[in-house]
Amino acid sequence: MLEWIESFGIAVWLRESPSVWAHPTVLTLHTTGMAVLVGASYVLDLRLLGIGRNIPLAAYRWIFPVVAIGLTVNLLTGVMLFAKNATSWGTALPFLVKMSLVVASVATLVPLRKYVLHGVGQSEGGRVRLMAFASLLAWSGAVTAGRLLAYLVVA
Repeated sequence: MLEWIESFGIAVWLRESPSVWAHPTVLTLHTTGMAVLVGASYVLDLRLLGIGRNIPLAAYRWIFPVVAIGLTVNLLTGVMLFAKNATSWGTALPFLVKMSLVVASVATLVPLRKYVLHGVGQSEGGRVRLMAFASLLAWSGAVTAGRLLAYLVVA
């Protein structure tokens, strides 16, 4: 199945094209999407952990559409990058760890979004702070595991 994925036209183009529009552009878009996604998530997480407590949570509503844009860009470019290296990444531990941590990170956004948008509870309780801390750790781990793919997995 992984070999079949690698045979897709887009995967072959990304892997073999010398064009700047192939792998370099897709990788740049993936990196930019990650910066937007993880950066916006960090801003919210740090606020929920107490940094900038004087700024009302309502001021952080902008984060969720921005996160959605970053997540969409990363989903599209990530699928393309995976297809390019499916046989090596599909069974690589750093990739599997990265994807697990991305899922965990996104899963923390759902209750945090509800908390911020719907004002569930007036003060940041221990549960919200724990989710924010888990989000910081999961995003940091996902970025690190993704970066390690370049060093630990031969593509």
